[in-house]
Amino acid sequence: MQSIKNHLSLVVALLSILFSIQIFTIVDRSIEAYKEKLAMNYSMVVVSQKNLKTKELRKQHKLISYLEKLSPDSIIKKLDTGMSAKNIDFLKLTLPKFYKIKLTHFPTPSELEKLKKSILQIKGVKKIESFETTHNTTYKLLLLFKTVISTFSFAMIVVTVLLIFKELRIWQFKHNERMNIMGLFGAPVWLRSAVLFRLSIVDAFIASILGFVMFSIISSNKWVLDQFKTIGIEVVIFDPIFDFLFLLVIAVIVSILLATFIVLGHKEEV
Repeated sequence: MQSIKNHLSLVVALLSILFSIQIFTIVDRSIEAYKEKLAMNYSMVVVSQKNLKTKELRKQHKLISYLEKLSPDSIIKKLDTGMSAKNIDFLKLTLPKFYKIKLTHFPTPSELEKLKKSILQIKGVKKIESFETTHNTTYKLLLLFKTVISTFSFAMIVVTVLLIFKELRIWQFKHNERMNIMGLFGAPVWLRSAVLFRLSIVDAFIASILGFVMFSIISSNKWVLDQFKTIGIEVVIFDPIFDFLFLLVIAVIVSILLATFIVLGHKEEV
């Protein structure tokens, strides 16, 4: 019973690390997906005295996806007070050209500022409306959310690693006598420590499998999927191949590293 309890403690601790890592991965994917959505809906308006072309603007900045010319009819309609067709045609010729610029991705505030400066250097461009205040507020909120999740995940991982280290020290104390006896018979260090490494690796596999089951259930949960649908984004919550292998590697590495530290500590005591 005590052995099962010790195994359970390490498995739960490893599972906590894997949970933190996967949650951070989901949040990161969600933010990137939301940025793509914002990039599709976000655009800048450029006022120019001459015709502009997409190739010309892309030479100035690779962030530009394409250029769309806006019709002046809506503006003229607001100004129309019974003008003749001839005057309307003349007004169309004298009005500046209005363009909507779509971007390849949702830019950072510094990228947006560089883009504005590079476009304003084009001859004929008079003004740019980038809706900078709204853009910067949205970007800072996304950055703040990611920072909070990252800090929480990192703190949880640190605390859990300390708990695992303490658990392995208990294992070392329990197997200390056996390891010393094996040492007296000339057994090498790796053989004396084989039990620690075997148990830690087995628990890493168990934690990874439990993580696979848990995140598979979460990724197919209707309530979770509805939340992403409400936001209007599609996110891979859990990839059964890539994510599972990644979590398995992390669990095994953490277990082996901590077991190695314990073995080195034992050698120092000897």
